[in-house]
Amino acid sequence: MKKLFFGGKILTLESERPYTEAILTDNGRILMTGTLNGMSAAAGECERVDLNGSTLIPAFIDSHSHFTQVAYSFLQVSLDGADSVEKMGKKIADFIAERGIKPGEWINAGDYDNNLLPDAENPDISEIDALAPHNKLVVRHKSGHMGLLNTAALTAVGINPDTPDPEGGKIGRKGNKLTGYMEENAFFNCLRKIPAYDPNDLLRACIKAQDMYASYGITTVQDGMVVDEMLPLYGMALDNDILYLDLVLYAAPESYDKTVSLIGSYPEGRCRVGGIKIFLDGSPQGRTAWMKTPYLGEPKGYCGYATLTDAEVTEAMELAAGKNTQLIAHCNGDAAAEQFLRCLETAEAKYPRLRDLNPVIIHGQLIGKDQLERAARLGATVSFFAAHVFHWGDVHIKNFGLERASEISPAFSAKRAGVPFTFHQDAPVIRPDMLETIWCAVNRVTRGGIKLGTEEAVGVYDALSAVTINGAVQYGEGNSKGSVRRGKFADFAVLSNDPLNCSPESIRDIKVLKTYKAGKEIFGAKERNFDPV
Repeated sequence: MKKLFFGGKILTLESERPYTEAILTDNGRILMTGTLNGMSAAAGECERVDLNGSTLIPAFIDSHSHFTQVAYSFLQVSLDGADSVEKMGKKIADFIAERGIKPGEWINAGDYDNNLLPDAENPDISEIDALAPHNKLVVRHKSGHMGLLNTAALTAVGINPDTPDPEGGKIGRKGNKLTGYMEENAFFNCLRKIPAYDPNDLLRACIKAQDMYASYGITTVQDGMVVDEMLPLYGMALDNDILYLDLVLYAAPESYDKTVSLIGSYPEGRCRVGGIKIFLDGSPQGRTAWMKTPYLGEPKGYCGYATLTDAEVTEAMELAAGKNTQLIAHCNGDAAAEQFLRCLETAEAKYPRLRDLNPVIIHGQLIGKDQLERAARLGATVSFFAAHVFHWGDVHIKNFGLERASEISPAFSAKRAGVPFTFHQDAPVIRPDMLETIWCAVNRVTRGGIKLGTEEAVGVYDALSAVTINGAVQYGEGNSKGSVRRGKFADFAVLSNDPLNCSPESIRDIKVLKTYKAGKEIFGAKERNFDPV
């Protein structure tokens, strides 16, 4: 069925013709763009979509998030905004009562941020135990890189005071006693031992997760770290045909072949494997990102730490080359970025095709300007978590000082160096609100109102490109997504205002009114309601 879109602004993101008057689509693709009068004959009998003065743009591309973790978040108690142990306890108690959770059962909590607590101190083990005295409790930090477990949960996953720290991770201890705090690989190892959710609950949560992304104008989403334990969920989702967004998976090296095998058995599904994912360090707001210079206020020149050796990073890159697939790597600190570039140069010398496979630095929060020049030379893309400026900019000032913090998410320097860049929200770390991210990248204001590194701000057009056409190119889909052009998918977001023609300060007030996937409306001007399933 043909559809004719008209009656508002249509922003194409095509440089030679940034606006068009009307779009004609057919069978999920863009058939024509141009004047309304000029395509009336070609339209014939069709559905006419009057934009009523709103602005249509290409749908947003999520260039990095964790779809499965977003789904899981609907099955967890959110501690978002809890700035005291007492408020954490109240949220958990309410969750237990609402869900009818029985003594002895697991409780999963998310969105915890120690930076909201007095002196940014994590609660001690006695306080963690008191949060859920009759249950096994795991609390995920908002960054995803650390968490808290009560005594019952520590016992259930086999952690005791004599358990050694795994490579690339730490088990919290005070003297010879556990504190309940776990970070990086120590925490990830614990998560793998926690019982799986009920399959029916998971499927409903996956639908809820898609609804969330669609409500923000996103039609292509990512799962940025697939491990073996997650594969049954994808089998269920594909068996039940619940996916209506395009989903791109990046698997851990050891899970890549299994992921390809599973997804390949569903050739008609809306899911594909994009490549391999590794992570090289942790979180700057959690002080685990790997830095060249020490964190402020830390003893003995603490700089965070690596999660992989050079040999392991190079091996993953060579695996990607051998599989002819893309590699993306979590790098927050400048030392981690240095490791990535050092290993990529070594791997590309052996496998020149790696450059053409578009390796991606994920986050790149504290990548140096000199490193951006090397990234350009090696053919790497950087996907910045630009909203960090607002959400944790004040924390970065405390961790690194104003001068160094001002250089986080250096998008303008990337543009000047010729490095392709995209923006993302790393959901569920924050919600996948692309318009807020554009606002952050353009205005660079912290939550506390500090203008942070305005020299790294980019213009609205560049920021909008970073979450549309650049995202499509990052995925190797620039010929089918990311702009309004004949032959591309009819993936659109309809906005309440034109980002290019409003004040930069008001961009985050723009609303997504409708979202179209392949010409079909999948979200329509309804109030967002993301209560747990």
